[in-house]
Amino acid sequence: MTKQLTFGQRCGRALKHLRGTPATARQAFPERTLKAIETAIADGEAMHRAEVRLIVEAALTPGMAYQGVSNRERARELFAQYGVWDTEDNVGILIYINLAEHQVDIVADRNVGRRVTPEQWHAVCRTMTKGFKDGNYHDSTLAALQQLNTLLQSHFPADGTRGNQLPNEPILL
Repeated sequence: MTKQLTFGQRCGRALKHLRGTPATARQAFPERTLKAIETAIADGEAMHRAEVRLIVEAALTPGMAYQGVSNRERARELFAQYGVWDTEDNVGILIYINLAEHQVDIVADRNVGRRVTPEQWHAVCRTMTKGFKDGNYHDSTLAALQQLNTLLQSHFPADGTRGNQLPNEPILL
């Protein structure tokens, strides 16, 4: 549901997002960090049957920000757009990072969503956002991925029956 904001709040939010650029995302997530994230996702998927995608967006478009599009709405849109829902066992997971607002959302396909509690998802998100407040994107993202991989391994241990269904490379928007 789109958040209802006053005119001033909408304008302020749009300006905040206008300042977010691809350069902002590359500064927070340089090539070294992107490679480490890709490795952490691949290593995790060797331990469990879930499929993880990570998308970093520097900012919403000013129009989306002005309209009050929530982080959750945007995450769900990207979940569909990038086909994270399209895994054999309905075990796709999207980690969406909105840099302009330092917010993280996780959208999980139905098979994963039945087994992992909202509190467990929030804990993974908090691991990232806590580090983001200090500008520590690298270590906090890797710590959250380790936390997520351990959680997924407990519910979906690898059994060697299928290969990788989604790319492991993080996406910068």
